[in-house]
Amino acid sequence: MAVTHDLDAARAALQMINPAPYNAEAPPEALGGEITPTGQHYVRSNFALPAHDGKLEVGGAVEHPTTLTLDDLRAMPAHERAVTLECAGNGRLEMRPLPTGEPWGDYAVSTARWTGALLADVLTQARPAADGVDVRFEGADHGAYHLQPILPETDNDDLAFVRALPLAHAADPAAEILIAYEMNGEPLTADHGAPFRIIVPHWYAVASVKWLKRIDVLTEPYTGEFQTGHYMYEWPDRPPEPVDVMRVRARITDPAAGSTMSSGTCTVRGKAWSGTGPVTRVDVSLTGEGEWHAARLDPPSAPYHWQDWAFDWEANDVGRHTLRARATDAAGNVQPEVPPWNRLGYGNNAIEVIYVDVV
Repeated sequence: MAVTHDLDAARAALQMINPAPYNAEAPPEALGGEITPTGQHYVRSNFALPAHDGKLEVGGAVEHPTTLTLDDLRAMPAHERAVTLECAGNGRLEMRPLPTGEPWGDYAVSTARWTGALLADVLTQARPAADGVDVRFEGADHGAYHLQPILPETDNDDLAFVRALPLAHAADPAAEILIAYEMNGEPLTADHGAPFRIIVPHWYAVASVKWLKRIDVLTEPYTGEFQTGHYMYEWPDRPPEPVDVMRVRARITDPAAGSTMSSGTCTVRGKAWSGTGPVTRVDVSLTGEGEWHAARLDPPSAPYHWQDWAFDWEANDVGRHTLRARATDAAGNVQPEVPPWNRLGYGNNAIEVIYVDVV
């Protein structure tokens, strides 16, 4: 009973999408600050909350297989990084025709401070084999999968959540991939992967496996339901591609969509982020097809999280007005006008359009 009560309290501020498995968006106000409070951080789950024995096995094609505990991870050099995590299905509801999958709106994105050991340090201790290709991450969460599986070999009655990264990326200290055990200075909560999870900067959050229980180095590319089945861009006009880094995106956080405001100077504010960032420019448009105006964009204060932007709008004309925000990143990627439609509804980074009424 106490566990249920604690979960209910932890989830009280969120906008529930699905009670089982539990999925919930952050409240709109959670995008206002630099760091999202733990209780307002969105939650993505594929299965029910799992039991965990507190052990992390590291094996496969390695010279030194090992089993680590939370104390073992805490004894290693600790690293703290602020990281924006976005669900790959964020914005799915805005795609047409509506894809299959959880009906996410626009608030499956949050930024927290994560503390943990570097994955690269753990792999260095394990000594991967020279012919290693991928690193496989298995979570303790498993069960009957609520969506139609894509791979014919999938056991839909008892499926575990498993993802993989290329060994070259996983073992690179510069990638700063964490085996995290703290979130915003406190131990991980149940919804966010306690006792430890992977945090993969720049990538959609599907790569950041929660409730981590096993890491294996593989000598063949990994295939699995959550790697090469789901979490693939199934395009209508070209071959499928894996879901990996976050696409460039800007959000308007103030004024609120559909709000009524008094005429006069209004400072439009928002957040912008990109997996191939940093974001180098945000533009705002006040019509459906007119001129774009450069917003003030804060420089990145750290490499892995969103940036603030602002634009002063002289809202002197009474009536309904549209606002659009468009981000560009350092790699030259620019948000598209139309969502990049794919069958499972991933990676929607289309330009946001809201309206406000000026009175």
